Amino acid sequence: MKLKEQKIAQVVIGSGAAGFQSALRLYQNGEWDLTVVTENINAGTSRNTGSDKQTYYKLTLSGKDPDSVENMAEDLFAGQCVDGDQALCEAALSARCFFALTELGVPFPCTEQGEFMGYKTDHDRGRRATSAGPYTSRLMTEALEKAVKEKEIRILDKMQVIKLLTFEGRIKGVLCLDKKEKEEPSYVLIWCENVILATGGPAGMYHDSVYPVSQTGSTGMAFEAGAVGKNLTEWQFGMASLNPRWNVSGTYMQVLPAFISTDQEGKDEREFLLDYFKELPDLLSMVFLKGYQWPFDVNKIFGGSSVIDLLVYQETVVKGRRVFLDYRINPGKLGEKEELPYGALIPEARDYLKQAGACFGTPIERLKHMNEPAIHFYQDHHVDLYKERLEIAVCAQHNNGGLSADSWWETGISGLYAVGEVCASHGVTRPGGTALNAGQVGAVRAAEGIRLKKVAQTENTENDFRDADVKETLRKEAFKRIRLSENAKGDIALSALWLKASKRMSAVAGMIRSRAQMEKALEETSEKVNKIVGRRVGKTSISAKVNGKILKCTIIVKKAKGNITKKQAVKKVKTFMGSEYAYVSTADTPYKFKGKKYWAIKISEFVQDHFTNLGYYFVSKDGTVFCEGIFSGDDIVLY
Repeated sequence: MKLKEQKIAQVVIGSGAAGFQSALRLYQNGEWDLTVVTENINAGTSRNTGSDKQTYYKLTLSGKDPDSVENMAEDLFAGQCVDGDQALCEAALSARCFFALTELGVPFPCTEQGEFMGYKTDHDRGRRATSAGPYTSRLMTEALEKAVKEKEIRILDKMQVIKLLTFEGRIKGVLCLDKKEKEEPSYVLIWCENVILATGGPAGMYHDSVYPVSQTGSTGMAFEAGAVGKNLTEWQFGMASLNPRWNVSGTYMQVLPAFISTDQEGKDEREFLLDYFKELPDLLSMVFLKGYQWPFDVNKIFGGSSVIDLLVYQETVVKGRRVFLDYRINPGKLGEKEELPYGALIPEARDYLKQAGACFGTPIERLKHMNEPAIHFYQDHHVDLYKERLEIAVCAQHNNGGLSADSWWETGISGLYAVGEVCASHGVTRPGGTALNAGQVGAVRAAEGIRLKKVAQTENTENDFRDADVKETLRKEAFKRIRLSENAKGDIALSALWLKASKRMSAVAGMIRSRAQMEKALEETSEKVNKIVGRRVGKTSISAKVNGKILKCTIIVKKAKGNITKKQAVKKVKTFMGSEYAYVSTADTPYKFKGKKYWAIKISEFVQDHFTNLGYYFVSKDGTVFCEGIFSGDDIVLY
């Protein structure tokens, strides 16, 4: 095992649009001692997701429709779960961030006179939306990456951050696994002043997901460091193809494809939507509206297009069938109808298709006429819509919650910022495309917040940073994490566990949730985790092999009233320890862990003529006891 240490003042984690913008803004603000740390520069959501027309939301910059920062902020705030100060920031800086992207060469459409065009999207009272095509976020990321490289900002690729190191509520460093090293595990410990998390949402938790497989996020790591979450249950869901993972919004719906369901073997074909609509024009109108009302919205179930999401969910999750879009035939008894009743559609759908000159032929012919690149995307991924059906499901698309942050996008940990999807700056019913704007604004605010804090800094933190005791404490934490990884053993593949967990999440914690189902799933998950980890919450005995000897200990989670003294804490641990524990000691002062004070109780046993460290118990002043220690044996490490 190798461990290298280095000092870099500013660390940006993530190489998507928000991460590169953060690095660029830090550099422009004079913060040249910085680096971008990324597990894979070509991975992530920004570079690998899109839709038929991926939207960027900004202040209206075209036409005669009046708009203002206040109006835009009000629309963002109306989406619920958006703090007012963040909504105002996103509105105030939207034009500035948008123009910065255009200056970098992102090809947002404009008129011959240079006016940037806009269109209306979900939960938007204006025409603030724009698009550079199916790959808007990729084009943004590539342009920003180019600018970062031109300024020779360091990029540490193939570097996976595995732990955030904090001391007394301040970020101090990051521990990374160097994935370039193949011969033996190699780690890098970066001592830093600030960290900007731009790692996207925790997408890997859902099996049915539009995210790239490479997208896992860093939310759990931030929680471990002491950050606080907000609105974590607020996820955005929408229909997407499963292979490849891609949103089937926009023209994919507006060309009116047929929805076909089969059993798991591909038999028993049924055009299942026909069972739920009295008239075909009603079905077609809802499918059309689904094109730009793409995310599932509970307010659009009755009499709205979200009933399509609900029916697809019922067909796949509840009934266990498979659902496909067929662009080769028109809806209506598996293509028996040759001509669709365009004149009977709702005016919004009828007029749109008429103006587009698309009231003819089959869905694939209409799609070629209206948006041929949408066909080419699937062809590039070895799916020919002219010859085969497209399997879909209702998929997780965006985490509208995340880490709690202030108007500078700083979390509760001083020096730790969260920008992009990892930050809880999105509303439940956010206007379409706001995520891209929020990531850019968050990057600007975080970089500016770091600059202003440095200017206003009155206390001398340099000595604290250089303090040998602080470094040694954090170094021990880093080694604990390293040992945890390197000593972990088992006969169950992580990928298998991940697959089971993600399928469970999609089934019980997806678009439709039942409290009873979630509680049952949580109980089952806890049992599986306890079995794997080898410990249980509560008063439970476990065994570990230390220096060839089987020892037992007890892990307690028990609350007591009032504060307890060091002597009482030691006695409390001794009471619950087995008789084989011969030595218990503690520090003279409480230990601060995750923002609270605890007595650190060291448990050792006299084995083979010397004391063996079995681990540490942390006892809070209110009497809570829990284990955070490691066993020094080669066979098991408990955490």
